[in-house]
Amino acid sequence: MDSVLNVSPSLQGLSSAQAQARLLQYGPNLLEQKRLSSVIKFLRWLISPISLMLLGAAALSYVAGKGFDFYFILFLAAFNFCISFWQEHKADSAIEKLRAHLSIMSHVLRDGVWKKIPTPQLVPDDVVLLGVGDVVPADVSFLSASNVSINEAALSGESLPVDKKEGDGAYSGSFIVTGRAVAVVRATGNKTYFGKTLALVEKDSRRSILEKDILRIARFLSALSIGAVIILSIVFALLKIPALDILTLDLSLIIAGIPISLPTVMTLIISLGVLQLTKKNVVVRRLSSLEDLANVTTLLTDKTGTLTKNDITIHDIRVYRGDEQTLLSYAALASLNDNQGPIRNAILQKAAQEHIVPNPKDVLDFVPADSERKYSGATARINGSRFALSLGAPFVIEKLVSLSVLERDQFHTDIEKAAKGGFRSLALSASPFGKPKQASLIGIFLLSDTIRPDAKDIISFLHKSGINVQMVTGDHAAISQRVGAQLGLESDAIHSQILPADKYELVKQYMENGTIAVTGDGVNDLPAIKAADVGIAVGSAVDALKSSADIVLLSSGIAVIKDAIIEAKKIFRRLYTYSLYRISESFRVIISILILGILYKAYPLTPIHLILLALLNDIPIISLAYNRVKVADKPSDIKVRERFTLSSLFGLVGLANSLILFFIMDSFLHLPWEMIQTIFFLKLAVSGHLLIYVAHTSQRWYKFLPSWQVISATLGTQLIASTLAFVGIFMSPIPLVWIAVVWVWSFIWMQTGEGVKIIHSRFVKP
Repeated sequence: MDSVLNVSPSLQGLSSAQAQARLLQYGPNLLEQKRLSSVIKFLRWLISPISLMLLGAAALSYVAGKGFDFYFILFLAAFNFCISFWQEHKADSAIEKLRAHLSIMSHVLRDGVWKKIPTPQLVPDDVVLLGVGDVVPADVSFLSASNVSINEAALSGESLPVDKKEGDGAYSGSFIVTGRAVAVVRATGNKTYFGKTLALVEKDSRRSILEKDILRIARFLSALSIGAVIILSIVFALLKIPALDILTLDLSLIIAGIPISLPTVMTLIISLGVLQLTKKNVVVRRLSSLEDLANVTTLLTDKTGTLTKNDITIHDIRVYRGDEQTLLSYAALASLNDNQGPIRNAILQKAAQEHIVPNPKDVLDFVPADSERKYSGATARINGSRFALSLGAPFVIEKLVSLSVLERDQFHTDIEKAAKGGFRSLALSASPFGKPKQASLIGIFLLSDTIRPDAKDIISFLHKSGINVQMVTGDHAAISQRVGAQLGLESDAIHSQILPADKYELVKQYMENGTIAVTGDGVNDLPAIKAADVGIAVGSAVDALKSSADIVLLSSGIAVIKDAIIEAKKIFRRLYTYSLYRISESFRVIISILILGILYKAYPLTPIHLILLALLNDIPIISLAYNRVKVADKPSDIKVRERFTLSSLFGLVGLANSLILFFIMDSFLHLPWEMIQTIFFLKLAVSGHLLIYVAHTSQRWYKFLPSWQVISATLGTQLIASTLAFVGIFMSPIPLVWIAVVWVWSFIWMQTGEGVKIIHSRFVKP
């Protein structure tokens, strides 16, 4: 490999021991980073709204002389911190696993041998090999460069590739557009010119429509809660209730009513959902792209490697100069150093069958193919003379050689026959070194690629799911039409002989009528990938594309895309369920307490009740990240008004449920106030959690139960609430008969909520 790039054979690179020592010197102190991360998490929680309100409520209780309330609220604050820390830990763990899947490998020279290592393990003075599509992993200087140009748009804003030669430098984060180079690392990490290396998982600030919608409703609920607090504070102030008691109750109501944990829970649901996608070989780099993926209407997919296996074999050979041995010998030398493609393997395998083994020392130079050039070039020593060999697309090689009229007609005939037979053609030319005008056509190879056995069924599934599948390929029209017919695609869904610029225009065209996902693998697919609603880098994509795409596939095939769409819809549904439940619950608690507070001139719940209710609600909410959901067959957008209507209806059912029970206990049964408060607390806890069973599915609740995690969480928290009420911990005890009444009452009203859901589904168009 060294000889190809004219690098000194004596170059050995760093030894493993030297690299390890430098990594300790320049690398991050992971233990210190973890300690600092823990401190930052604690400080972030300490200044979060919920912790400030909990600590504020504790302080007010202490000033008011309520020692028990003070210590208990502190305990609840510590409990909340543990929940928040666990939530963030789960989210961070998910992100770390994503980083591991997206880790870019670098080709480095260690102990005189080329090895692939994770890019973060590079140290100054390492020698690296860079090819087309590789991201420059550090600040480097080129020791050798062959036809090298790099894209520095992300760093300097320069959109055109910049040519590089031996002795030039390149910055971390740029990427190789053409050619191949050997370079020495000058700086890594925060020592680079731009102060950072390529981000493996971007922290994209763009929020999806669903996130914006939920946050908008959260602001509405916050305003509603604060409005209720202001009204009740005025009422209680007129009743001469001590100011400290009013403030403590106000803070407690805000804690119970406002969905303060919303951002954390949403992050957890998305992160754990994304982690499930990685198990299906799908890595999401832009989290907000999940909503777009769940609602894709058109998929522009590559053919090779996605619909076909990309397991290239040589079906036949057409010789134009010399004999078959000559053709295979030349082709083996021309492709020997192209270590990135399956065509090389097919040619070398065919040559080996004829007992032809090329000598690497005979390859003097090599320039890899790219999507613009459409051919690779090599300088090789053959029988003591140097020759320039070109291997690539027939229509490109045809322009490099001189052909007679008969030869050109024969060439076109052979290419057309191959295409109609479903074979891809590859042409080889040779010329004496330095004499390109004397180039001759040596022959052509007929290549075959097997269609994936599951591709047709997956396309049928996507069609049934409302997704318009369009095949985009650079292959000859006859080949692509034949493959498309085998896959069940109509002719108008097949786009042949497409160049990168054409692909970009196709994306822009289809974006006018829906949500577009597009796959790509090469550097020149970048414009199309960035323009699409969802840019997908396939398994064989170059690093530069993987670092720009919204979604990265870790394995090839269209089945992976199907899995990604299904999992994205599940995440979308879980977020929907959470928003529906949280809006209804907040509405019910806030309005119930407001009405009862005004009517009875007192809070129906104590501060301890309110804070307990808020924390008991957090546990089943967290479990929604694991919930069992059914996904829609067709792409669907968020119907904000309809969703808000349904959540409001659920809230009104809960409000009626609460008020009627309270009036019965006070006006008809004349129960003691403390007992009423305990029963009311238990009723809010039980009926609120039962709403999850109704809200999480459009079916009857008993026909599609939540996941075991959700069932365990809801039953567990309700048993905790029932035990506290029975024993009389933090509240006045109530007998078992009243606990049974609360459960039966809540279950009956659960069916009322179910009826409201059914009526809503019948009268509101989906």
